[in-house]
Amino acid sequence: MRWLVSIFILAFSASVQGLSCTGNRLLVVIEEAVEKVKYSQFWGDLEGRGYRITFQSPKSDKLALFRHGERTYDHIILLPPKSKGLGPALTPNILLQFINQNGNILLVLSGESPTPAAMVSLLLELDIHLPPDRTSLVVDHLNYDISSAPEKHDVLLLPRPSTLRSDVKNFFAGQGTIVFPRAVPQELGNASPHLAPILRAKSTAYSYNPKDEVETMEDPFAVGEQISLVSSMQARNSARFTVFGSVEALENKWFDAEIKSPGGNERKTVNREFAEQISAWTFLETGVLKVGRVEHHLSSIGEKASGNDTISQLGYWNPKIYRIKNDVTFNIELSEYSYDHLIPLAIPSTDAVQLEFTMLSPFHRLNLQPASHTSNSTIFSSTFKLPDQHGIFAFRVNYKRPFQTNVDVKREVTVRQFAHDEWPRSWMISAGWVWIAGVWITVIGWVAFVGLWLWSEPAYERSQGKRLK
Repeated sequence: MRWLVSIFILAFSASVQGLSCTGNRLLVVIEEAVEKVKYSQFWGDLEGRGYRITFQSPKSDKLALFRHGERTYDHIILLPPKSKGLGPALTPNILLQFINQNGNILLVLSGESPTPAAMVSLLLELDIHLPPDRTSLVVDHLNYDISSAPEKHDVLLLPRPSTLRSDVKNFFAGQGTIVFPRAVPQELGNASPHLAPILRAKSTAYSYNPKDEVETMEDPFAVGEQISLVSSMQARNSARFTVFGSVEALENKWFDAEIKSPGGNERKTVNREFAEQISAWTFLETGVLKVGRVEHHLSSIGEKASGNDTISQLGYWNPKIYRIKNDVTFNIELSEYSYDHLIPLAIPSTDAVQLEFTMLSPFHRLNLQPASHTSNSTIFSSTFKLPDQHGIFAFRVNYKRPFQTNVDVKREVTVRQFAHDEWPRSWMISAGWVWIAGVWITVIGWVAFVGLWLWSEPAYERSQGKRLK
């Protein structure tokens, strides 16, 4: 009876738990409570996905991200304040500490008010740069909504994000047009491998300060696809930080709104679906890789009649010691968390999960091939021959890609030399045939020489004891 109660409690807790694999406690920092109504559809979508939302003002005395050294929230949405700061509870140091303790942050910017210095300092820590004037917007004279921005051209019309690289999975793809009103331009540093743009401006866009009353821009902050409108940072601990360049894009009026491009085409926006994709990725609902079983064993490679190799297991799973030149099979089970369930991990055709058999440096670097699938995982496998080197080695899978959590699995084993009774006989080594032949030629030659010497002894007369002439 007790185990039935335990199962019920676990099932209930799983149903209450948010779709995020790290928790459902969401803090929304908003300066004026009356503005919550503008984003009611966005809040409703988050609550419908299982999040428990807490609204706090950045200047509230009750606001605290940590209690007794532990996070009080799992995720944070920072809406742009109209004041100059974020308060003592949201300093850049505290927010970085929140990320270091596996917290996720969605930072939203606004082009209607200057970005607070605390936000700029936080972004500089992550190598994300904003315009020095902190008031610049993105303008595109060819891709804008003519009904809402007929003169300023600062309501951008953008397609859904394309794939970053051929070996990277796109979690933000789809059909439709995204509206980005009065977006704040961002520029990402080239030195950090943890940064990746999600949504970029088109090649005809540029950054522009509306306070500068000039008709031409001589030296803009960024132009074209240099401008990142939505940027992402995934830390080494797989915590996520997203910068969303337009708070107005999350308002109710732009969810499923009617827009019109300069070419006269009328269509609906997909801001609601895009906002769901951004929040889901930031809060670890998508792009989360899970490691299941990690196994290795001694193998025997045979050959079928058709000529294909067959691999059979020898011995037990995960031995601590192998011998040099053994045939070994390594298996790893990988799954991907997608919203509320695990699915088998699918790797693009241009990508590969690699196995390293390493001591100080890799002796082998092999592509793991999908060997089998279950309902929620893919088993990757590879069989290879251990190097002719003894010592302490490690099986290592180090898979790190943009927009996916890091996988770093390491299993240490010992590789020994041949035992005294495991060395192959000399006649089994083709290189030793020359020496074996030399030994036997010497023996046969000596026997032949002795026989010839004995046969060639001089003849004597028995009676006189003299040699015969």
